[in-house]
Amino acid sequence: MKVILKDNIKGVGKKDEIINASDGYARNFLLPKGLAVEANSENMSKLKAKENSAAYKKEQEKEEAEKIAKKLSGIQLKIPVKAGENGKIFGGVSAKEIAELLKVNYKIEVDKKKIELKDTIKTLGLRTVTIKLYDGVVGNLKVDVISS
Repeated sequence: MKVILKDNIKGVGKKDEIINASDGYARNFLLPKGLAVEANSENMSKLKAKENSAAYKKEQEKEEAEKIAKKLSGIQLKIPVKAGENGKIFGGVSAKEIAELLKVNYKIEVDKKKIELKDTIKTLGLRTVTIKLYDGVVGNLKVDVISS
């Protein structure tokens, strides 16, 4: 009997997967516990609509990420900090500060975890920071750390 799983079941399959289960297993365990529904035409069309909706949503998110990446490439973010005579910064510039300045100055919301900084920026100057916006979409932002 073909059934559509409504939840992940270890050793059987993942959610929204169509599997061939034995009649007894399907009728006595999967269907009564609400872990699966029979793969009839109505349920198959619901599954197809759900998959199409998810694909459309993913496409929209990717397009939005590409727009943000394009915006980021034209921005040079100036960050004023207190620095010593030799160009060393007191403290450092973190991904959190970069995300906050992007939000305040340019109305672009980026999660601080997606900004790729190995360490905090501890010297003055211009550098390029990469930001992973979406799977396969990366934006480059020019960050200019200046002495205030």
